[in-house]
Amino acid sequence: MAAALVRPRNNRMIAGVCAGLARRFGTTPATMRVIFLLSCLLPGPQFLVYLALWIFLPSEDKATSAAAW
Repeated sequence: MAAALVRPRNNRMIAGVCAGLARRFGTTPATMRVIFLLSCLLPGPQFLVYLALWIFLPSEDKATSAAAW
């Protein structure tokens, strides 16, 4: 089973979005960052999606404390 989609505490560069996506899809954070940077060369709302994920994805700290309830 795949890992939950959360922003991890470690392997963060800016917000941990790419590290969380990499963990969820079973790849390395560096690969996910390269994919994101290459996608920014294409037209589209990639940066807005990144910001939305930063806002709406829970941090690993908050996700584990909410699961304890």
